[in-house]
Amino acid sequence: MNPTTNDTTTGTASVTGLPDGAALGTRRRIVLRRALVVAGATAAALALWTLAGPLRGSDLAVRSGGIDRTVGPGAVAAAALLAGLASWALLALLERLVRRPGRAWTITATVFLALSLAGPLSSTADATTKIALAGLHLVVGATLIPGLGRSARRR
Repeated sequence: MNPTTNDTTTGTASVTGLPDGAALGTRRRIVLRRALVVAGATAAALALWTLAGPLRGSDLAVRSGGIDRTVGPGAVAAAALLAGLASWALLALLERLVRRPGRAWTITATVFLALSLAGPLSSTADATTKIALAGLHLVVGATLIPGLGRSARRR
């Protein structure tokens, strides 16, 4: 019995059965890239929120459940971070299930982005707030979709 096993991701063999150092380095680079994309999407959303709200001298307020709520930096960061982490998880799932995960990711994420725009655009907020909130969705999507899509690994 031969203790050497093949690593299907790199085509290299390891006596321990674990991926070789190059494969671990590649995985670390992918994780780092994806983490930076998620952080970048969050930072971009906060930057836009700053421009659309505090620097403009107004609050982004929406009516939810009969109550007016101000959309603050915590909510913006949490929503962008949650969207980014969910996106990363979806891409990881697609990498296991489909042959071309990058393409499947891009199509799926674009559909979800389009659907997410229904919230701000159908709200009862004023036009400026609707545009700002839709802009937040778009800036997060415009960061996550290509950023995560380029990191997809084929099966």
